[in-house]
Amino acid sequence: MTTPSATPPSARAGTKGVPRAERERQILAAATQEFGRTGYEGSSLAAVAARVGVTKTLLHQYFGTKQDLYLACLVPAGDRILSAIRAAMQATPTADTAVKETAVGGPAERERAGERRADAPEPAAGSAAPIARSTPLRVMHGVFTALEGRREAWFVLYDTSLPAESEAARRARHYRAAIDDCAAVGTADVLLSAESFDSLDADALSHAWRGMATALIRWWINHPDESADAMTERCARLFTAARDVLGP
Repeated sequence: MTTPSATPPSARAGTKGVPRAERERQILAAATQEFGRTGYEGSSLAAVAARVGVTKTLLHQYFGTKQDLYLACLVPAGDRILSAIRAAMQATPTADTAVKETAVGGPAERERAGERRADAPEPAAGSAAPIARSTPLRVMHGVFTALEGRREAWFVLYDTSLPAESEAARRARHYRAAIDDCAAVGTADVLLSAESFDSLDADALSHAWRGMATALIRWWINHPDESADAMTERCARLFTAARDVLGP
């Protein structure tokens, strides 16, 4: 007599009982991990199929070629990240959510991230005080939130192994250029607020932001229990510490 499986057949990966939308979600999540961790060149449809527990034939039926699957991962991720950065840069600071360019230099009267303003109400008993967010912190929070659940998507976007003339490479370059444009505007504004007008400083800071974001996201991938909010709070502490060390 056969012993019934503890898991219903429809819930097991690789069975026909999984709804198509759920199966597509599983495939995209697995493909994002595969492309983000091993790069386009080092990935294969067979490896993605093995992550999900389906056949390579099924992947072809759902998404087509390897490049088609890559684009299915890249485009939604690129749209989310770029939209989050633009929204964070356009957000109007409020007493509860922002301070005047706290994290990156500026006039001495700027408040530190997380410090309560003198005229702000006391937090309710048992609740955490809100973290004040400057524009750089709002941007990082937007990026972390956009990547939550698909953290490797950042490295899909910044994959250097894509065939140079492919559609995937072209689309990735488009998103990276748009993000770089946002970074250039943001870093120039930060430096102007600190009365620095050197265009090369702005360019250097823009490149530094990209490298810092990449390093933080790589660390975040290796610490899966950290939420987007927790990462933002960590950045606030790190930015403040760096400012204190480097001086006003």
